[in-house]
Amino acid sequence: MHIPVTIIGAGLGGLVLARVLHVHGIPVTVYEAESSPSARMQGGMLDIHDHNGQLALKAAGLMDEFLAIVLEGREAMRVLDRDGTVLLDEADDGTGGRPEVQRGELRQILLDSLPTGTVTWGHRVSSTRALGEGRYEVTFADGTTATTSLLVGADGAWSRVRPLLSATTPEYAGTSFVETYLFDADSRHPAAAKAVGGGSMIAPSPGKEIFAHRESGDTLHTYVALSKPQDWFAAIDFTDAATATARIAAEFDGWAPELTALITDGDTAPVLRPHYALPTGHRWDRVPGVTLLGDAAHLTAPNGEGANLAMLDGAELGKALAAHPGDVEAALTEYEQAMFPRSAEAATFGGAEVHRIDSDDNTAHGLINKFNEYEKGR
Repeated sequence: MHIPVTIIGAGLGGLVLARVLHVHGIPVTVYEAESSPSARMQGGMLDIHDHNGQLALKAAGLMDEFLAIVLEGREAMRVLDRDGTVLLDEADDGTGGRPEVQRGELRQILLDSLPTGTVTWGHRVSSTRALGEGRYEVTFADGTTATTSLLVGADGAWSRVRPLLSATTPEYAGTSFVETYLFDADSRHPAAAKAVGGGSMIAPSPGKEIFAHRESGDTLHTYVALSKPQDWFAAIDFTDAATATARIAAEFDGWAPELTALITDGDTAPVLRPHYALPTGHRWDRVPGVTLLGDAAHLTAPNGEGANLAMLDGAELGKALAAHPGDVEAALTEYEQAMFPRSAEAATFGGAEVHRIDSDDNTAHGLINKFNEYEKGR
């Protein structure tokens, strides 16, 4: 006999869990704060890795649907020096293990795989509390409540479920992204489009870098990373797009114009994305009837693993619950004992914290060396 599962959050991790539970005939309800699947843009490109994200999709029985949305050629990668010199140019020969898809399309595949009504939209959680004997009450912003004996927090960085397990909260990671988009890039922004190439491009420098990705529809999505305190960003008026753009671009004075064009020629207002993180190795003692997955459990600054780990968390938790009918605690213990070390390992790269752009070694040559070391160690 399976206990019905209540999931908070309809991101990729929560939806993979819901799908795997559905495949195994386990009743599940997902509560999501957003009002509908189209309430906001679902982010940019994701590379779905063969050792975690794709394993999750196989467990969900959705590999064919996933392969149908893969954008060909987007695994190509370039590393440029700040003067525009191309130091690494890896083509996508179709043999890589990290095919690229649009996050929104992947989320839609997962939503379409669930029975109508599985996701309850427009339910933002305001608080959660333990009722005793492994039961929990979830209170929503509209004053309604739900009670459950199996609660999963898949609700991201500022999880409302996490306080049931851990008093730890995310802290600013010391870096932020500023996002811009260039549309119809090949015709309207040819120099920038040529610099980015057919997939992704990164131009690193100590304390800063420009990362851009060619998305679908001839769109360049740029992430300008800066290692600055929050007060520095707070002094910039991001409601004044021209002023904010000029201030961010000034940090790249002297860089090749085809690179700075990714900032100055943006077709959208720059959007600030501060990075927060939980301590590496964050964990908690087993608490009956409740657990976390994805960013709610192991938030890190962006390192290419977050979505993949969340999906694998969801798949592994779903499989554990299916393998232990009637014994929720055995399932949650099995899941957490594997999840804790898996997420801690993913937070490191060559023995160091991932993506430390404030390092003196955050240069084009240094990044290439890290890639080579990583590949040797795999």
